[in-house]
Amino acid sequence: MKKLNLLLVVFIIIQGCTSVTQKVKKDNRPNILFIMSDDHAYQAISSYDDRLIQTPNIDRLAEEGIKFTNACVTNSICAPSRATILTGKFSHLNGKIDNHSPFDTSQVTFPQLFKKAGYQTAMFGKLHFGNNPKGVDDFLILPGQGDYINPKFLGKEKDTIITGYVTDIITDLTIDWFKNKRDETKPFLMMYLHKAPHRAWWPRADKFAEFYEKKFPEPKTLFDDYSNRGSAAKSAEMNLLTHMRYMEDSKVWPSTIKEMGSVEPEIVYVNERKNLVRSHPNQFFSRYGRANDSQKAEYDVTLNKISDDFKTNWPTMNDEEKMRWKFQRYMQDYLATISSVDDNVGRVLNYLDENNLSENTIVVYTSDQGFYLGEHGWFDKRFIYDESFKTPLLIRWPNKIKPGITSDEMVQNLDFAQTFLDAAMINIPDDMQGESLMPLLTGNNEKWDREEVYYHYYEYPSVHMVKRHYGIVSKNYKLVRFYYDIDEWELYDRKKDPYELNNVYDNDEYKSIKEDLHLRLESLRLKYKDSDELNDFYINKYLEKNKTRN
Repeated sequence: MKKLNLLLVVFIIIQGCTSVTQKVKKDNRPNILFIMSDDHAYQAISSYDDRLIQTPNIDRLAEEGIKFTNACVTNSICAPSRATILTGKFSHLNGKIDNHSPFDTSQVTFPQLFKKAGYQTAMFGKLHFGNNPKGVDDFLILPGQGDYINPKFLGKEKDTIITGYVTDIITDLTIDWFKNKRDETKPFLMMYLHKAPHRAWWPRADKFAEFYEKKFPEPKTLFDDYSNRGSAAKSAEMNLLTHMRYMEDSKVWPSTIKEMGSVEPEIVYVNERKNLVRSHPNQFFSRYGRANDSQKAEYDVTLNKISDDFKTNWPTMNDEEKMRWKFQRYMQDYLATISSVDDNVGRVLNYLDENNLSENTIVVYTSDQGFYLGEHGWFDKRFIYDESFKTPLLIRWPNKIKPGITSDEMVQNLDFAQTFLDAAMINIPDDMQGESLMPLLTGNNEKWDREEVYYHYYEYPSVHMVKRHYGIVSKNYKLVRFYYDIDEWELYDRKKDPYELNNVYDNDEYKSIKEDLHLRLESLRLKYKDSDELNDFYINKYLEKNKTRN
């Protein structure tokens, strides 16, 4: 009897040990590191175009994985783009059509599905909407647009202000999580989300000084007169000369502007109520004022140089010279913020390498949309035209993706959720509207059959006054309808006219192509459940909201 009891005890101990062993067994599903910047133009990544800046760390992902040259968004504006990424649905279905409309938090997002499937999830940086992201175990996110200097973060347990530069801080938080909070028995989903290079562009002080001394090549279309386009391009308020603000954007001291008396052209916007909005010193001090005394001292050296140059030279410049001056100031600050992003992406990639995490981690670098870097005389985004519509997309997955691949397939941010879920072997909800990129990532290109994508922009009337429009884009052509207060069509030959300077909608040579694209556009709208009725629905919501405000 004693022998039997002893054997029973030994059996229980062995079973207990086996159970513990099973619990600590590592889950070998791939980790996912999703890196997203805000308004990072593909032209400002050297693996796409090396004329403006070198980005060696981001370029690593192109060298070691796949680069997409026709990656694009469904709606080129910050919060709607992020909502599409999270839900895998177009704006008209997830309801986040613009930056002003609320996000329906009852919707399922892909981080929730990852968490439910046993992944450890975290998010650091800029979400843009909401303050309690679902499906995220640990987070610190910027409220709204966030700040570059000494930013405030919203946390799961408490909010906090962290001294320093935002790009560095977001990276510090991410690496700290890897070091101190990661559960090594679980795969992870890390969303590493940069604020940079969103307007207004405040570089770190040392980068600010460094890039102020640089000069950058101008785009060929800097002085575009929109002569062969419709009214939408002509009426947009994104021109460097007439809409980029002296204090907020170019960083001229408000005291210098006041001292000079009249500075032409006067910067005036039209807001969504169609009221005139003039530049104000608070647009400068709301950013600069966050710096402490020692930080201000570092910035002041370069700020003084900018204002001295402006005061001395601006009054004698003609409009062409003023445009060029503003372009250089724009590029100096915008690219300086990107330089910090690249440095910090390198820090994270090095951490993965040094801790044996690279082999089983899918690393994605993208932006929430593209951005104009002086092309067509513009800054900002919103349009279906390429610089705004296209977005960088680089993906590395060792032993799955062959290094150094380039794909020109039409892919969208709509596809991200499905791709991640597919890679992690998690069931994809039926209401997601994208397609998994796995065939393209693993060399099974014959299984990819998408020929064109759908786009729809809604935020009008509003800042920058880009008119509502929707359209279809293939590798060769782009057909667009502008609507609401106008009804205009545009057609571009993407191969013959890469700068999109000539609307050929009424050109008889394109008659059959136009007819085919119209049919394909209607087919896409049906497929994705968009319609003129939905257009009217969202217009009426805007009108009702505006009536309430007034």
